[in-house]
Amino acid sequence: MQTPTDPRHLRRREAVKALFAETFTVQPNPSELVQKIITQKAKIDKLIQDAATQWPIDKLNKIDLAVLRLAVYELENDDTPPKVIIDEAVELAKEFGSESSSSFINGVLGTIYKDEPEKNG
Repeated sequence: MQTPTDPRHLRRREAVKALFAETFTVQPNPSELVQKIITQKAKIDKLIQDAATQWPIDKLNKIDLAVLRLAVYELENDDTPPKVIIDEAVELAKEFGSESSSSFINGVLGTIYKDEPEKNG
């Protein structure tokens, strides 16, 4: 796990905050990372919806959705090992989410990771 002062962790924290705010209103001057996530939001949300079929996107806890969007974007577009991305997402969920957020996010991301064989090997 990365330390709380790790620049990558801090960048992810800021991205989650911006994505959370973005669920309520368009944010001025989002970071490059947040802009990239927003442009792929439909694709990312489809992956989340397919992995969490019992939870429609509009019913998900907004902070959980922000963490999931960041993590799914990284799984799809980043060279970071998937287990690191998932671990970071779980840590962000523990920091910002509810008591059940970390296990929910771990399950959704585990399903998405497992369902992408071309990326897993």
